[in-house]
Amino acid sequence: MAKLILLRHLKSQWNEDNEFAGWVDNPLSKEGILAAKEVADKLATEKIDVVYTSPLIRNEETILRIFEQFPNKYPLFLHLDGGKMQKWGNYTDLNQNDVPVYVSENLNERYYGKLQGLNKEEIIKQYSYKTVQLWRRGFNSKPPEGESLKNVYDRAVPFYKKYVEKDLKQGKNVLLVASHNSLRALIKYIEEIADQDIVNVELPFGALLEYEFNNDISLRSKKYFSTVA
Repeated sequence: MAKLILLRHLKSQWNEDNEFAGWVDNPLSKEGILAAKEVADKLATEKIDVVYTSPLIRNEETILRIFEQFPNKYPLFLHLDGGKMQKWGNYTDLNQNDVPVYVSENLNERYYGKLQGLNKEEIIKQYSYKTVQLWRRGFNSKPPEGESLKNVYDRAVPFYKKYVEKDLKQGKNVLLVASHNSLRALIKYIEEIADQDIVNVELPFGALLEYEFNNDISLRSKKYFSTVA
């Protein structure tokens, strides 16, 4: 049996400020940094063979803060999107303490288009709560010049099938650290959630969701960890 653990990144500064982040890089907030040990404690007994994440700093910093609590494990970031970061930056001679962390934009948050950097409460006043909620949680709706969840699904799920499922078939335990909507897209695929029902799927910051799979990658069990505040 192989395990997949999904982790939503810890709270970032723009999350703290209630702003749409999307693809804009912003670091973890003080609250997010302080929560890292609590998440690490929950992962301490888990055997993690490989990690996947996106290049957004809030996802990578979440991994670094958590692995600070594991003195004998060292995350090594390896790029999958081509270019010189992949060609020149990757290192394959891993030792027993190294944990490969594969990085791809396919796991990025939804692109929020014109909303990026704007305050969520102000946008709700301008467009209505119902409209903004559909942009944020619906499957086909998209913010102005941004991505729908379907768009995120169409890039995240093929990546998951190509890389993560391959590792799971080999019996590896995978930790996948990403943003809310890329995780919601993967949950939709794994649990076969209908388009109209995905609006109800929410993950708090630092949420941990564990799946166990049979050898044929059929879903065996699901476990939702308690989360940080």
